[in-house]
Amino acid sequence: MMDMIIDDLGIELWRIPVVVISAIGIYLGFMLLVKIFGSRVLSSMTASDAVVVIMFGAVGGRVILGHPPTLATGLIGLLSLMLLEASFGSFRRFTGWGRQLDRQPVLVVAHGHMLRDQMRHSHVSRTDVFSAMRRAGIGSLEQIQAMVLEPTGTMSVIREGQLLQVEAFRGLRGCEELGLEQSDASES
Repeated sequence: MMDMIIDDLGIELWRIPVVVISAIGIYLGFMLLVKIFGSRVLSSMTASDAVVVIMFGAVGGRVILGHPPTLATGLIGLLSLMLLEASFGSFRRFTGWGRQLDRQPVLVVAHGHMLRDQMRHSHVSRTDVFSAMRRAGIGSLEQIQAMVLEPTGTMSVIREGQLLQVEAFRGLRGCEELGLEQSDASES
């Protein structure tokens, strides 16, 4: 009985590096896929998006833990993922690589007009735009001065008529559509 419990909870020493390498591979693979396909899939999820995210977790977990999964492999896998996340966070902060690794914010609506090329590039649908409008309490596109898909996958909505600070829009893909120049924007 005790041997069965140890088998179910423990791990053979040779499996530890396999679990760690698998965790690194899944982490890097997931980061690459999010970079390629966009962070939108991780934000406001539809039912199909939720299914995909759950499947990512299931596939990733099985790859990391291997067969048979045990408590020890699970803890080693989670520890590996947490250390990777902490390491990449520090790496981004100290090297400036965050700008290359993270997605760029994208302007998807400017002065009441959907920017179709930007939306297509960012995998944003008309339904996504209308949903963000409703969440912001806006009833028509004409009331939107700017809608931005943020690197986190959320949508920021700025009402028409608000002053825009140029610095807040630097690095925004499509910002030229807003017609911002130093003299046009508030410097506060």
